[in-house]
Amino acid sequence: MNPGTGSSTRAREHRSQAPGRLGTGVCAVVLSLGALATGYVVLTAYMIEPDGPWDTQAVTNSGVAGGAGLALSAVTALLTWLFVRAEWLRKWWYALPVALAVAALLRLTLLAPGL
Repeated sequence: MNPGTGSSTRAREHRSQAPGRLGTGVCAVVLSLGALATGYVVLTAYMIEPDGPWDTQAVTNSGVAGGAGLALSAVTALLTWLFVRAEWLRKWWYALPVALAVAALLRLTLLAPGL
């Protein structure tokens, strides 16, 4: 057995893992930014409250923000599926878009502002 074979094999394995780590980091940053943007939109939907029974514009704005948050969480979920399928990220990353989608759905249905 050649003594240099083991170290060269380890070096090749290390080089092959480096792009995987870079890909994992890039995917994590992309999903984190997507979750931040989605969280901001969903939080905006929750912060909008009507001033009185005449303020239908606030109800509409809350619905639009909730719908946009739901759409953004769907996009984030698709990206998460892609990154998990490529084995760059682990399955627990699904928790972020699911939690944000549930929050957006609650704002659009049960917790919708009323007049």
